[in-house]
Amino acid sequence: MSSTTTKPLIQLKSTTVLSNIEIAPSVFVLSFKRDFTFRAGQVLGLGLSSTDDPRLYSIASGEQDPEVKILYSIKPGGQLTPSLAQLKQNDNLWITPPFGNYEGSEEAAYWIAAGTGIAPFTSMFRSGIGGNKILIHGGRTLDSFYFSEELEPAFGNRYVRCCSQQKGNNIFEGRVTQYLESQNDLPTNQKYYLCGSAEMVVECREILLLKGIPFSNIVAEIYF
Repeated sequence: MSSTTTKPLIQLKSTTVLSNIEIAPSVFVLSFKRDFTFRAGQVLGLGLSSTDDPRLYSIASGEQDPEVKILYSIKPGGQLTPSLAQLKQNDNLWITPPFGNYEGSEEAAYWIAAGTGIAPFTSMFRSGIGGNKILIHGGRTLDSFYFSEELEPAFGNRYVRCCSQQKGNNIFEGRVTQYLESQNDLPTNQKYYLCGSAEMVVECREILLLKGIPFSNIVAEIYF
Protein backbone atom coordinates (compact mmCIF):
# COMPACT_ATOMS: atom_id res chain seq x y z
CA MET A 1 0.00 0.00 0.00
CA SER A 2 1.24 3.47 -0.81
CA SER A 3 2.72 5.69 1.90
CA THR A 4 2.55 9.46 2.39
CA THR A 5 6.28 9.69 3.17
CA THR A 6 7.73 12.47 0.98
CA LYS A 7 9.47 11.21 -2.15
CA PRO A 8 13.08 12.25 -2.71
CA LEU A 9 14.13 13.76 -6.04
CA ILE A 10 16.07 10.77 -7.36
CA GLN A 11 16.17 8.62 -10.46
CA LEU A 12 14.77 5.13 -10.63
CA LYS A 13 16.90 2.10 -11.45
CA SER A 14 15.88 -1.14 -13.10
CA THR A 15 15.51 -4.46 -11.32
CA THR A 16 13.96 -7.83 -12.20
CA VAL A 17 10.82 -9.31 -10.69
CA LEU A 18 11.43 -12.62 -8.93
CA SER A 19 7.79 -13.30 -8.05
CA ASN A 20 4.44 -11.56 -7.78
CA ILE A 21 2.09 -13.76 -5.77
CA GLU A 22 -1.56 -13.13 -4.94
CA ILE A 23 -1.90 -14.04 -1.24
CA ALA A 24 -5.53 -12.91 -0.80
CA PRO A 25 -8.14 -11.51 -3.21
CA SER A 26 -6.48 -8.51 -4.96
CA VAL A 27 -3.57 -8.52 -2.47
CA PHE A 28 -0.06 -9.38 -3.70
CA VAL A 29 3.49 -9.84 -2.48
CA LEU A 30 6.02 -8.65 -5.07
CA SER A 31 9.67 -9.64 -4.67
CA PHE A 32 12.99 -8.73 -6.28
CA LYS A 33 16.65 -9.23 -5.38
CA ARG A 34 18.05 -7.03 -2.63
CA ASP A 35 21.25 -5.24 -3.69
CA PHE A 36 21.08 -2.40 -1.16
CA THR A 37 20.82 -1.89 2.58
CA PHE A 38 17.80 -0.44 4.33
CA ARG A 39 16.35 0.00 7.80
CA ALA A 40 13.19 -1.84 8.80
CA GLY A 41 10.20 0.47 8.41
CA GLN A 42 11.54 2.35 5.39
CA VAL A 43 9.80 2.73 2.04
CA LEU A 44 10.87 2.78 -1.59
CA GLY A 45 9.30 3.99 -4.80
CA LEU A 46 8.08 1.72 -7.59
CA GLY A 47 7.41 2.41 -11.24
CA LEU A 48 6.99 0.54 -14.51
CA SER A 49 9.41 2.75 -16.45
CA SER A 50 12.34 5.06 -15.75
CA THR A 51 10.13 8.12 -16.33
CA ASP A 52 7.30 7.14 -13.98
CA ASP A 53 6.41 9.21 -10.96
CA PRO A 54 7.16 6.48 -8.39
CA ARG A 55 4.55 5.34 -5.89
CA LEU A 56 5.78 4.62 -2.38
CA TYR A 57 5.50 1.25 -0.62
CA SER A 58 6.81 -0.06 2.68
CA ILE A 59 9.34 -2.86 2.56
CA ALA A 60 7.96 -6.04 4.19
CA SER A 61 11.18 -8.10 4.27
CA GLY A 62 13.91 -8.26 6.90
CA GLU A 63 17.04 -6.15 6.65
CA GLN A 64 19.22 -9.19 5.89
CA ASP A 65 16.79 -11.08 3.65
CA PRO A 66 18.12 -11.81 0.14
CA GLU A 67 14.89 -10.57 -1.44
CA VAL A 68 12.91 -7.36 -1.03
CA LYS A 69 9.20 -8.02 -0.57
CA ILE A 70 6.47 -5.46 -1.18
CA LEU A 71 2.90 -6.00 0.04
CA TYR A 72 0.24 -4.16 -1.95
CA SER A 73 -3.44 -4.29 -2.83
CA ILE A 74 -5.03 -3.46 -6.16
CA LYS A 75 -6.78 -0.09 -6.14
CA PRO A 76 -9.42 0.07 -8.92
CA GLY A 77 -8.52 3.05 -11.05
CA GLY A 78 -5.18 3.39 -9.26
CA GLN A 79 -2.12 4.82 -11.00
CA LEU A 80 0.05 1.75 -10.54
CA THR A 81 -1.40 -1.25 -8.73
CA PRO A 82 -3.65 -2.63 -11.53
CA SER A 83 -0.58 -2.78 -13.81
CA LEU A 84 1.72 -3.88 -11.01
CA ALA A 85 -0.46 -6.96 -10.47
CA GLN A 86 0.18 -8.02 -14.08
CA LEU A 87 3.95 -8.32 -13.62
CA LYS A 88 5.48 -11.78 -14.02
CA GLN A 89 8.82 -13.34 -13.13
CA ASN A 90 11.71 -11.73 -15.06
CA ASP A 91 9.71 -8.60 -15.94
CA ASN A 92 11.43 -5.26 -15.39
CA LEU A 93 10.53 -3.06 -12.44
CA TRP A 94 11.89 0.39 -11.63
CA ILE A 95 12.72 1.29 -8.04
CA THR A 96 14.15 4.12 -5.94
CA PRO A 97 16.59 3.61 -3.08
CA PRO A 98 14.92 3.08 0.31
CA PHE A 99 14.34 6.07 2.57
CA GLY A 100 12.20 7.34 5.44
CA ASN A 101 12.33 7.71 9.21
CA TYR A 102 9.48 5.40 10.28
CA GLU A 103 11.70 2.93 12.13
CA GLY A 104 11.29 0.62 15.08
CA SER A 105 13.63 0.11 18.01
CA GLU A 106 14.58 -2.52 20.56
CA GLU A 107 12.29 -0.92 23.16
CA ALA A 108 8.94 -2.43 24.16
CA ALA A 109 6.17 -0.91 22.05
CA TYR A 110 2.76 -1.40 20.47
CA TRP A 111 2.57 -1.98 16.72
CA ILE A 112 -0.93 -1.12 15.44
CA ALA A 113 -1.79 -1.74 11.78
CA ALA A 114 -4.77 -1.90 9.46
CA GLY A 115 -4.80 -3.87 6.20
CA THR A 116 -1.54 -3.74 4.27
CA GLY A 117 -0.23 -1.37 6.94
CA ILE A 118 1.19 -4.55 8.50
CA ALA A 119 4.12 -4.36 6.02
CA PRO A 120 6.59 -2.19 8.00
CA PHE A 121 5.93 -4.17 11.18
CA THR A 122 6.58 -7.41 9.32
CA SER A 123 9.90 -5.92 8.21
CA MET A 124 10.72 -4.96 11.79
CA PHE A 125 9.77 -8.43 13.03
CA ARG A 126 11.81 -10.14 10.31
CA SER A 127 14.72 -7.90 11.33
CA GLY A 128 14.65 -9.28 14.87
CA ILE A 129 12.96 -6.60 16.97
CA GLY A 130 9.56 -8.18 17.60
CA GLY A 131 10.26 -9.96 20.87
CA ASN A 132 8.85 -7.33 23.23
CA LYS A 133 6.13 -5.87 21.00
CA ILE A 134 2.33 -6.08 21.10
CA LEU A 135 1.05 -6.44 17.52
CA ILE A 136 -2.53 -5.36 16.80
CA HIS A 137 -3.78 -5.87 13.24
CA GLY A 138 -7.18 -4.91 11.86
CA GLY A 139 -8.89 -6.27 8.76
CA ARG A 140 -12.37 -6.60 7.33
CA THR A 141 -12.24 -10.36 6.67
CA LEU A 142 -10.31 -13.32 8.03
CA ASP A 143 -8.05 -13.46 4.96
CA SER A 144 -6.91 -9.88 5.68
CA PHE A 145 -4.32 -10.94 8.26
CA TYR A 146 -1.35 -11.09 5.93
CA PHE A 147 1.69 -13.07 7.12
CA SER A 148 -0.34 -14.43 10.08
CA GLU A 149 1.09 -17.92 9.53
CA GLU A 150 4.46 -16.43 10.45
CA LEU A 151 3.37 -13.85 13.00
CA GLU A 152 0.95 -15.89 15.09
CA PRO A 153 3.41 -18.55 16.32
CA ALA A 154 6.07 -15.90 16.99
CA PHE A 155 3.90 -13.45 18.92
CA GLY A 156 1.41 -15.81 20.56
CA ASN A 157 -0.95 -13.87 22.84
CA ARG A 158 0.89 -10.64 21.92
CA TYR A 159 -0.76 -10.84 18.47
CA VAL A 160 -4.29 -9.41 18.37
CA ARG A 161 -6.37 -9.72 15.21
CA CYS A 162 -9.40 -7.44 14.95
CA CYS A 163 -11.94 -8.43 12.29
CA SER A 164 -14.86 -6.14 11.52
CA GLN A 165 -16.93 -8.38 9.21
CA GLN A 166 -16.30 -12.03 10.14
CA LYS A 167 -15.95 -14.17 13.25
CA GLY A 168 -13.17 -16.65 14.02
CA ASN A 169 -11.19 -18.36 16.74
CA ASN A 170 -8.94 -16.04 18.74
CA ILE A 171 -10.32 -13.05 16.82
CA PHE A 172 -11.52 -9.80 18.36
CA GLU A 173 -14.86 -9.05 16.68
CA GLY A 174 -14.65 -5.40 15.70
CA ARG A 175 -12.32 -2.73 14.43
CA VAL A 176 -8.90 -1.85 15.81
CA THR A 177 -10.42 1.31 17.27
CA GLN A 178 -13.00 -0.73 19.17
CA TYR A 179 -10.26 -2.93 20.58
CA LEU A 180 -8.25 0.05 21.77
CA GLU A 181 -11.36 1.60 23.34
CA SER A 182 -11.89 -1.63 25.31
CA GLN A 183 -8.41 -1.49 26.85
CA ASN A 184 -8.13 0.17 30.26
CA ASP A 185 -4.51 -0.44 31.19
CA LEU A 186 -2.45 0.71 28.21
CA PRO A 187 1.04 1.70 29.43
CA THR A 188 1.75 5.41 29.06
CA ASN A 189 5.53 5.05 28.96
CA GLN A 190 5.75 3.04 25.72
CA LYS A 191 5.69 4.04 22.05
CA TYR A 192 2.64 3.32 19.91
CA TYR A 193 3.36 2.89 16.19
CA LEU A 194 0.35 3.36 13.89
CA CYS A 195 0.23 2.36 10.23
CA GLY A 196 -2.89 2.52 8.09
CA SER A 197 -5.27 4.93 6.40
CA ALA A 198 -5.50 8.55 7.47
CA GLU A 199 -8.89 7.83 9.09
CA MET A 200 -7.50 4.88 11.03
CA VAL A 201 -4.44 6.80 12.22
CA VAL A 202 -6.47 9.83 13.35
CA GLU A 203 -9.07 7.73 15.17
CA CYS A 204 -6.47 5.55 16.90
CA ARG A 205 -4.40 8.58 17.89
CA GLU A 206 -7.46 10.24 19.45
CA ILE A 207 -8.30 7.11 21.44
CA LEU A 208 -4.74 6.75 22.69
CA LEU A 209 -4.60 10.41 23.74
CA LEU A 210 -7.86 10.03 25.66
CA LYS A 211 -6.32 7.07 27.46
CA GLY A 212 -3.42 9.17 28.62
CA ILE A 213 -0.78 8.25 26.05
CA PRO A 214 1.50 11.27 25.47
CA PHE A 215 1.36 12.66 21.94
CA SER A 216 5.14 12.27 21.69
CA ASN A 217 4.78 8.51 22.22
CA ILE A 218 2.54 8.07 19.14
CA VAL A 219 4.39 7.54 15.87
CA ALA A 220 2.33 7.33 12.66
CA GLU A 221 2.71 6.37 9.02
CA ILE A 222 -0.34 7.13 6.86
CA TYR A 223 -1.16 4.91 3.87
CA PHE A 224 -3.69 5.56 1.13
